[in-house]
Amino acid sequence: MSQKEIDEATGVDTTGHEWDGIKELNNPLPRWWLWTFYITIIWGIGYTIAYPAWPLVQGATTGLLGYSTRAEVQTDIDRYKTQNAALETALAAVDLETLADDAGLNHYAVASGGAVFRSQCSQCHGSGAAGAKGYPNLLDDDWLWGGTIEEIAFTVNHGVRNEVDGDARYSQMPPFGEVLEPAEIDAVANHVLKISGQENDAALAAEGAVVFEEQCAACHGDTGTGDRDLGAPNLTDAIWLYGGDADSIRTSITTPWNSVMPAWGARLSPSQVNAVAAYVHQLGGGE
Repeated sequence: MSQKEIDEATGVDTTGHEWDGIKELNNPLPRWWLWTFYITIIWGIGYTIAYPAWPLVQGATTGLLGYSTRAEVQTDIDRYKTQNAALETALAAVDLETLADDAGLNHYAVASGGAVFRSQCSQCHGSGAAGAKGYPNLLDDDWLWGGTIEEIAFTVNHGVRNEVDGDARYSQMPPFGEVLEPAEIDAVANHVLKISGQENDAALAAEGAVVFEEQCAACHGDTGTGDRDLGAPNLTDAIWLYGGDADSIRTSITTPWNSVMPAWGARLSPSQVNAVAAYVHQLGGGE
């Protein structure tokens, strides 16, 4: 039978652990600490019995009290929906041209539209709506299919180049890499550089003007200013969806992007579509 080792300085027995000559004393834990520890164990057991706690295969234990944070949140959502029901009905039926005349409804539309934009649209267009490469900037006044509030609402509702909505905005630039020779593509790229005010090869730009007239003017116009009805962008300004440098222009001519926007009318309510259109329109680029 082993005997306890007593520390001479304190008279307390040791645990037998020693580090560099320092021995660990076997002092008992304070009673208040022990009772607090026991209480937390009892509280923890009671909590797991009363509230949802233990994960199962298809959910978790519901607890004797049947409490649900999801149900609590849904109750709040339902309460606010009831409070805003009249505004939602009015917003769904409003003539967007006259929305600004109703200050209260317009304020509600912009506020709720901002919430819709941040949850549904910011992933592509950015939290500030400034866009990114391949995703249009909604703050400027360069609109492929028009920037009036009605036109914005239509684009939001039906989307762009999707296969879900028969009324989706639709334009498709052909892959001219299958039509033109590399030299012709280089020439027309230099023509686009010229009409957009960028550095270019004058001789190639002159050749490209002929190619542009034959292949591109039908959509982009004789001067390259585009056609909103066709969704053809203006090539004479400094606003570029996929980049305006020489290499980006060549790529866009050779293998166009033709990106897709979902038809949000299939996912959002009519009032939400009108609300997000009102929000986007008032950001500064709306017409």
